[in-house]
Amino acid sequence: MFLGIDIHKREAQVAVRNDDGDVIEQVRVENTDLDEIGQQYAGGEALLEATTNYFYIYDMLSEYLDVVVGHPPKLKAIARTDKKTDKVDAEELSRLLWLGSVPESYVPTDEIRECRALVRGRISLLEDRTSFANKIHSLLLDNGITRRVKPLSVKGQAFLEKLSLPAPWDELLSSYLAVIETLTAEIEQLDDRIEERAKGLRETQLLMTIPGIAHYSALVIYAEIGEIGRFDRAKEVVRYVGLNPVIRESGDSRFEGGISKKGPGKVRWLLVQAVHSAVHTVEDEYLSRFYHRIERRKNKQKAAVATARKLLVSIYHMLDRGEVYDPPGVSA
Repeated sequence: MFLGIDIHKREAQVAVRNDDGDVIEQVRVENTDLDEIGQQYAGGEALLEATTNYFYIYDMLSEYLDVVVGHPPKLKAIARTDKKTDKVDAEELSRLLWLGSVPESYVPTDEIRECRALVRGRISLLEDRTSFANKIHSLLLDNGITRRVKPLSVKGQAFLEKLSLPAPWDELLSSYLAVIETLTAEIEQLDDRIEERAKGLRETQLLMTIPGIAHYSALVIYAEIGEIGRFDRAKEVVRYVGLNPVIRESGDSRFEGGISKKGPGKVRWLLVQAVHSAVHTVEDEYLSRFYHRIERRKNKQKAAVATARKLLVSIYHMLDRGEVYDPPGVSA
């Protein structure tokens, strides 16, 4: 049997095809009851889309079915219908599975899921803290205060705590500062857990031998890239992270544009920051020489991106071979 499962927040639409390709059942069930569907069609195959909440459903159904997770954009590209109903989507998923035409998406291991949860949780807390810092900026402007204040700095907070504002802005300012203090404490606790996790993983220990890559950066790179063995070549990792140049060809013309920017943007940002550290702080000869050669021909931004791509190639070889950062040994 071939099951196409269209997952939503609380419910899922399931379409079942037999070996002849005929739809024999369409049913809508609570996500928590999908294990009953799995038991009913045990030994069959199932296709899910990689949605935000698919992990626990994948784990649940994998006890009974051979579960495949489809890559959403690629699934849409090969689907034969433009209709958007849950029943049609479920039937289309089951059809693609029956045809064996499923562009699969990577399913991370439990360890990598945990690492992702940690680093993404930290990012979420940082975003929340920045949001409250921005609220303080707006509150100051509401009261005609145009002085540049950094609410996250010690100096900025000292200024804000002494500030006298009329009601209700004084109460709001106190509340915002209290929230920032709480979020900062939570971020620091999470940093300790991230450091502990990074110290215990072989991959992150290797990554931390790169100048400018510390515990958090190493765990982000490892968590977002996943198991290095799923890539056959360095070019595949570069494409996955979105540092590959977009190439357009028409007739005899070939144009190489900017990078694709597909994949985990946080990894791209961290790699560029690591490049700046390697070039301008620790003066890594391997990366610096390459950076300055590109900078002379193009500009600083393009040089940083190109060098980040070169660093990512080094990271691929380091993780693939289990080697520490040693440029002559890891260069492409």
